[in-house]
Amino acid sequence: MATQVQTRRDSADWRLNKRFYVKFIEGLADTQIGPLYIGVWGVLAIAFFGMTVFLILFGYLASVGYNPIRFVREFFVLSIEPPAPSYGLKMAPLAQGGYWQIATFFLTLSIVFWLIRIWSRAIANNIRPTVPIIFTAAIFLYAAIYIIHPISMGTWNEAPGHGLRAQLVWANAFSIKYGNFYYNPFHMLSIFGLLGSCLLLAMHGATILATIPLNSHREIDEAEHSTAGTHKAQLIWRWVMGFNATATSIHTWAAAIVVLAMVAGALGVILTGKIEPDWFHWACRAGIVPGVIQAGAGNVPACLP
Repeated sequence: MATQVQTRRDSADWRLNKRFYVKFIEGLADTQIGPLYIGVWGVLAIAFFGMTVFLILFGYLASVGYNPIRFVREFFVLSIEPPAPSYGLKMAPLAQGGYWQIATFFLTLSIVFWLIRIWSRAIANNIRPTVPIIFTAAIFLYAAIYIIHPISMGTWNEAPGHGLRAQLVWANAFSIKYGNFYYNPFHMLSIFGLLGSCLLLAMHGATILATIPLNSHREIDEAEHSTAGTHKAQLIWRWVMGFNATATSIHTWAAAIVVLAMVAGALGVILTGKIEPDWFHWACRAGIVPGVIQAGAGNVPACLP
């Protein structure tokens, strides 16, 4: 492959020879898997994540009376839920939210250990810790949803359950409870960052694919000697967008807009509840919602005085 950095030849270091190849993806990506450095922090992250998965699955089984048939049949709607509001921030019995509390604690540790792992790998290899820094933005959003907002409201019941359906139910209920989350300006910024990052990545990918005949995909060769592939890719951006995009700028924009999505989303969740209990009323005060809406035979006020 043109982008392959590690060659197939054996190394004097036995650790670098721990690799295998996946033939069925040949042509789509580099088929080499490994070597992978795990390290102490990686082992801790994997161990705590494994315990998280075990607790969630055990909670699923308990909710269906340990019936394997129901477990498989209802898997996509099963969940372990946080404790009821009456428990506040106290530890609840296992069957009444305790599984969720322990699983969330282990999941948080797993994420933190994984962050330390990628940070230590960056420092050990003498490169900028950009990946862990941007990963911190995602952790901030996770912490806002699962830790900061529930603590500010005084109950773990404000957090989502662990389950596929539970995530969707929480998102819908959270929006309804706090007056239509779509009016939250930080949610607007977060969605802009989400869609904008997708657009930038799509444009980036399409530009490289369009200039493959000019060898723009040969990353190692292009890094050493910039050729027609890179030049034409940058020209396409200038012709279409009106400004140049370099190998540095396109990735800087993509990283920045992803961080915007995560940080804005986290701020929107943190501000919800204690600071702003109803985003629809906030939109009325801010003049975002029109004064009247059409309903039946005439107009009715959209915002109550």
